[in-house]
Amino acid sequence: MTTLLDRLQSGEILISDGATGTYLQAHGLEPGGCPEEFNFTRPEVIRGMASEYFEAGSDMVETNSFGGSRYMLKKYKFGDRVEEFNRLGAEHARAAAPKGRFVIGSIGPTGEFLEPNGTATEKEMYDAFCEQSRGLAAGGVDAFCIETMSDVGEISLAIRAAKETTGLPVMTTMTFDKGPRGYFTMMGITPAAAAEQLSAAGADVVGSNCGLAIEHLIDIIRAMRGATDKPILTHINAGIPNIENKQIVYPDTPEHMAELMPQIVEAGANIVGGCCGTGPDYVRAFVRALKG
Repeated sequence: MTTLLDRLQSGEILISDGATGTYLQAHGLEPGGCPEEFNFTRPEVIRGMASEYFEAGSDMVETNSFGGSRYMLKKYKFGDRVEEFNRLGAEHARAAAPKGRFVIGSIGPTGEFLEPNGTATEKEMYDAFCEQSRGLAAGGVDAFCIETMSDVGEISLAIRAAKETTGLPVMTTMTFDKGPRGYFTMMGITPAAAAEQLSAAGADVVGSNCGLAIEHLIDIIRAMRGATDKPILTHINAGIPNIENKQIVYPDTPEHMAELMPQIVEAGANIVGGCCGTGPDYVRAFVRALKG
């Protein structure tokens, strides 16, 4: 099969999937529950999610493993099941993947800070990312997406761990907020600096996800494109959520986001998909907008 990087190198625009958490919450995940536990207890939901995204037109689907590190799973008393939960998440997505589509291992933040800002050592964090990467690779992922990061130190350890443990391609995204002086991560990294530093750290694909509405991502992707020649990925929220009648509501419709997707591509994105608040309907709209 032609690899993910081969297809990007050819100039093809790839469509990713939509949100995992939003889907699971609509299919039985209780508030405060462990999403990765569904890989063991509700496999039909996880396979169904992957199937729906592939059927909607996704070229790639992420595994249900965003919080699958030892740091995160031990909060639910599953710290000894890291490789199992990650392997199962990858196997479920792989079982639903048609020929020519890709399964991407999702790796999110550990929730910890590296020394001296926090208590996690580089070795401990590196080992945790290696453990998660092994589980995902055993389940059959084609690549990793290390996402929603704010600290270059943490994401660099994750890149190195995934590469040295498996040799598979690594995509990386950071999350930005807008302030008076422009866009920055929580740790003060600009989009251009993120693109440069992630490229230097060995990422095969760089980008941004979550946090902001699509109008802001156009500017962020443009800034990243000016700083790197690597392929760029963006997973975009369905706007900034509001609370209505005690429910979280995302304001941006599939049609609104799809209308702006060509501008995301023109700004420099090579892979586009949805983040919080999006689902299969959004993917279908993106496919129509970009592939006809």
